[in-house]
Amino acid sequence: MTSAPVLLWRRLLAEFLGSAFLAAVVIGSGIAAQRLSPGQTGLELLENAAATAAGLFAIILMFGPVSGGHFNPVVSFVDAVFGGLSWRDATAYLPAQVAGCIAGAVAANLMFALPAVTISAKHRASAAHFLSEVIATVGLVLVIFALARSGRSRSAPAAVGAYIGAAYWFTSSTSFANPAITIGRMFSDTFAGIAPSSVPPFIGAQILGGVLAAGVIKALYPAITPADAAGIIVPHDGEAGRAPSSAAHHSASLSADGSPGPASLTDN
Repeated sequence: MTSAPVLLWRRLLAEFLGSAFLAAVVIGSGIAAQRLSPGQTGLELLENAAATAAGLFAIILMFGPVSGGHFNPVVSFVDAVFGGLSWRDATAYLPAQVAGCIAGAVAANLMFALPAVTISAKHRASAAHFLSEVIATVGLVLVIFALARSGRSRSAPAAVGAYIGAAYWFTSSTSFANPAITIGRMFSDTFAGIAPSSVPPFIGAQILGGVLAAGVIKALYPAITPADAAGIIVPHDGEAGRAPSSAAHHSASLSADGSPGPASLTDN
């Protein structure tokens, strides 16, 4: 049974709001951690990571059924590479995600009685940070597509939250792994901020990570289909935003073996 496609403006709104909540969680919990545990960097990071992991899980559940819950341009464009999202829609997702993260940063600042916009002075760019962002992004994309390919997309909200929470600790960059959130965090001169001069290297590393992840996915899962890709991060309407050929491919797959793939788990 095919459900009605979700209108693009609804998906863009979901990506905007989800990205805003994500930035508010990351930055707001960073500010709270810094105030509640001053001078205890390890504890501050633990509090920030725990809040981000839990918040990301909830945010994906909230908005995923509408847009897929990407909140990340790298995820959207890798999805387009595999036919799960049209290039037009991936391009439309990008400004919604960036604007959402900036709005979330402003909201976090205001919630803690700070100026709405404060440009961060926290420099993070180094060779180690660049490598960390490449690895963090590769891992994030692999988690998402591995679950989609194996029909376990329902586990993605928990898995993505857990991965990001862990990557806060095993990467020296604290795993931004997302160009939109990188830009948003530039607008808060707090624990979770990043200086403007550090943003281009971070985004470059994240793009490189996305390219490498796409190559690894093709190597590990050569049979991945547009229908599989359309189910990331959260299964949502199978036809909304999908590349034109994917619907026919999915129909052909159904008639060939009679069993629905991951995209049949969609709800809307």
